[in-house]
Amino acid sequence: MAALLALSACSEREQTLAANRNKSPDQPWQGARNEFVAKNWTPSDKAGWETQLRNRAQTQNEYNKTN
Repeated sequence: MAALLALSACSEREQTLAANRNKSPDQPWQGARNEFVAKNWTPSDKAGWETQLRNRAQTQNEYNKTN
């Protein structure tokens, strides 16, 4: 019985994500051209996109909210 349990661990599938799964051909800062994008941001503005992400992360940071 113990040998069967030990051998069953060898048959486990790899759990890493596939390299090409759900990969978009576009860069993330290319963005959508619709009303759901953040205001004061234009698509294909990489620096503005990075700033927007940084600001969004800071507003979700609980440490900054409590101090």
